[in-house]
Amino acid sequence: MLLLTQDAVLLCGHALGRVSNTPSQGWVTIEGRSVLVRADPEGRPIGGCVNAAPLKPCLTTLAVRTGYSSLLRVDGREVCLDTVRGFTNGDPPGAVDYHVAAAGQGFVSGDA
Repeated sequence: MLLLTQDAVLLCGHALGRVSNTPSQGWVTIEGRSVLVRADPEGRPIGGCVNAAPLKPCLTTLAVRTGYSSLLRVDGREVCLDTVRGFTNGDPPGAVDYHVAAAGQGFVSGDA
């Protein structure tokens, strides 16, 4: 499983909604790009979701359900792996997830 960097592409379940990444740490990097850690993918804006009225589009990510490493940590917080998944706030509630389409790097891997 690859570690996620700030260049990772996370998409909502409607395929076009893209999550805006903001890393919370900057001292561990891969090729100069910050590694994402616990809570970085949560509460992030989603742009471009195609879900339309009367359904609510995906606008924000919710808590990560899976995809944090149990072994690798940065400053005590688990790193994000390319298996990160969680729900969005889009319709139908509790059914639309976000997932990793690209890790943002292809060199460094870790264990779950």
